[in-house]
Amino acid sequence: MIALLQRVRSSSVRVDGKVVGAIGPGLNILLGVVKGDDEESMGKLLAKIPHLRIFPDEEGRMNLSLLEVGGSALVVSQFTLVASLKRGRRPSFDRAMPPEEAERLYERFCEELEHFVPVERGVFGAMMEVEILNDGPVTLILDSREL
Repeated sequence: MIALLQRVRSSSVRVDGKVVGAIGPGLNILLGVVKGDDEESMGKLLAKIPHLRIFPDEEGRMNLSLLEVGGSALVVSQFTLVASLKRGRRPSFDRAMPPEEAERLYERFCEELEHFVPVERGVFGAMMEVEILNDGPVTLILDSREL
């Protein structure tokens, strides 16, 4: 699994012009599911994300976690994160898990993350408009295969 984390002051997602998820301070998480991902892959991300010390303390240093600041997460499925750009000019999505399986892991990821922080979601497979007010900006990429 690949998660692109963006520290935000606020973030929202719209489908067909309607807001389906919105948060204040916290993390916007774009989540890509790769063929071969499983509960273990998901667990590696979940063990890291809520505890990453990427929020400023009273001295402005990145020293606090999402849990410590009482933030929320907006999780949006993003299969394009797994694209390969090695050949040609058109992205290849051969590494992406088939949608039915990917949706199951995406939903499970959101459910498990809710044990740590409030979670809002996008709509799996929908064309979405994501609004992000970056804070910092702070953007990190986590790949479960590297954890």
